[in-house]
Formats: sequence, C-alpha cells, structure tokens
Amino acid sequence: MTAKKEATRKAFGAALADLGAQDERIVVLTADLGGSTQVEKFGSQFPDRFFNIGVAEANMMGIAAGLAMAGLRPFATTFSVFATGKAWEQVRQVIAYPNVPVRIVATHAGLTVGEDGASHQMLEDISNMRVLPHMRVIVPADGPEAAAATRVVAGLDDGPVYMRLARAAFPVVHESEPSFSLGNLDVLADGSDVVLFSCGVMVSRALEARETLAGEGISAAVVNVSTIKPLDVDRVLEWVRRCGCAVAAEEHQAAGGLGSALAEVLSEHQPVPLARVAVRDVFGQSGPAEELLEHYGLTADGVAQAARRALELKG
Repeated sequence: MTAKKEATRKAFGAALADLGAQDERIVVLTADLGGSTQVEKFGSQFPDRFFNIGVAEANMMGIAAGLAMAGLRPFATTFSVFATGKAWEQVRQVIAYPNVPVRIVATHAGLTVGEDGASHQMLEDISNMRVLPHMRVIVPADGPEAAAATRVVAGLDDGPVYMRLARAAFPVVHESEPSFSLGNLDVLADGSDVVLFSCGVMVSRALEARETLAGEGISAAVVNVSTIKPLDVDRVLEWVRRCGCAVAAEEHQAAGGLGSALAEVLSEHQPVPLARVAVRDVFGQSGPAEELLEHYGLTADGVAQAARRALELKG
C-alpha cells in the first residue's frame, strides 16, 4: 500500500475519457452531475456522445437501456443514492429484467460522502443491486482498480453492471493499474490464521489491520473482493478452509452487502466463524469522511478487533 490517496471517481473519469477515443460505441449519460461524477472530461472531448438528462434519473436509465439495445455501450452515471434508490424500479424493469448491457456507475456511495449527510450516504446500494438477477456488482478498492474495472466493463455486451465509487480520496493499495476480471478475487497478502475479506475503502483498513495483528503473532490474509457478484465461491472457500475463520469489512449496511454474500456461501458450503465490520442498521450523519468511518467503527482497529472475535470463535 502506498502513501498516495485517490478518489475512485476521479480514476474512473480519466479512464472513461481515454476509452472514448478508442471506442465510438461508448456513450455517457449524466443526471446533471457530470462534474461530481467526473464524466465532464468525456463530455468535453466527445460532446456528440454525452447526454445530460437532467434531474431525471429514471428517464436516464430508460434512455441508457434504449441506447444499449441499439448497439451502443452506455455508461449511466449519477450518485449512488439516485442510481440504486430513486431509479431502482427502472433499473429492474428495463435493464436487469431484459438483461440489457448498461453500465451503471454510481459515485458518492457510503459514509464517505461526508458532509452531505444521511440523505446522500447510500449504505444499501450493494444490497439493492446484488438482489437483481443478471446484475454484476463491482466495488473497486482504489483508483488504479477503478480504472482497470472501467476498461473491462466498457467492453461487456452481455448484461448490466453496477460499479460503486466513492467521493473521498482514500489510500491506493495497488502500485499500478492491476489486472481485473469479473468474478476474480484479488489476494493482496497471504496468511494462515484468519482471512480478511474487504471491498472499497475498507481494503486499505484491512491491510493496516494485518500489520497490527502480525505484531500479536496472528497471520492474516487480506483478500480484496472487488467483484461482489458474481462472487468467486471456489476461491472464497479455499481461503476459509485454509484459515478456518474470516472477517468481512465494508462501508455498507451489515445486511445485504459483502458480509451477507459471504455468510450465504459459508452457511451452505463451509460453516466457519465470520465476524463483520459494517454499519449496523442505522443511517449515517453529516461530518468529515474520516471522522464518520471512525464513529461507525470502520477502521483498521475495528477490523483487527473483528479478527480477534473470529479467532476466539474458531478456538
């Protein structure tokens, strides 16, 4: 992990503009948030393929579906609370149900929206998207992975994708743009006592927790689950069988997100202790991003404490 920090939305915007010059089928839609979602650069370079639909997210999803059906490669962009909340019915009916290749890229997800407060801190989006048949769900760990994922999803024509990005800058865990493929786990550190599964901003926290645990003689593996759906079940089981217990860490409600996805797999195939670090059935509040993560226990110390609980249950 480097000392550099970068917002995943910024890396996405840069990669998308680069891709625009390579593929004329790429079109971008925004719901009047081009600056915040970082797609204005694409719009300035390719104005004939950039559509500001206005504050009409449901309409944007329908238009994106139509463009995809016409053979184009649309990216529908807005804040997470709007993409997966306000427009959820349209996403279900005209994108997921007909299995249309729309790339829904939502920024400003999670607590790290910060001062915008609970109304905009979407903590239920992974759950909302994961439950939809056909929908793939991606949560990049950092800027380089967000760029890599953008390049991959740009070339998909076999169904919809939801990619969750953040407003705030947080630590970069990849030295360079990594190889990315849908459904594969990204193993960042080996270990044998406990495996720390994490996504998004919590990946850097898991790596910090690993160092703390190492000082206590605990060997922790760190696995970045950037593709939550489809989940790499075989690799998940490989790691839990190796370590015997696990932690799930995410900037999301405890219900319905990464931890729930892992719990489903473990309960069906390999029951082992699983401790979860997440927001526990409450809404967010206004405040600086780092202070909010601290307040809700989404920290390296929180991950380390969860690891100790899992180890205690493991016996």
